[in-house]
Amino acid sequence: MPAPSDFSYAMRGEDVIITHRGVVATTLRGRRAVEFLDDVQTQDPQLLMARVTGNYRRGNERAARRHPRNGG
Repeated sequence: MPAPSDFSYAMRGEDVIITHRGVVATTLRGRRAVEFLDDVQTQDPQLLMARVTGNYRRGNERAARRHPRNGG
């Protein structure tokens, strides 16, 4: 699976706006925004933004469903 890419983030006041390929994917406010800004300093920013937006679960769900550990 390729690494996540094309994500970016910007601050708007106290909110964090995360975009994917120029389209707003999500807005983080309050505690979640502060946690995101702390985590982005120590983790891979692209992967973190993919997880926050929910776009990291693409392509492998069908294969995981058939895995013996998952009852397939």
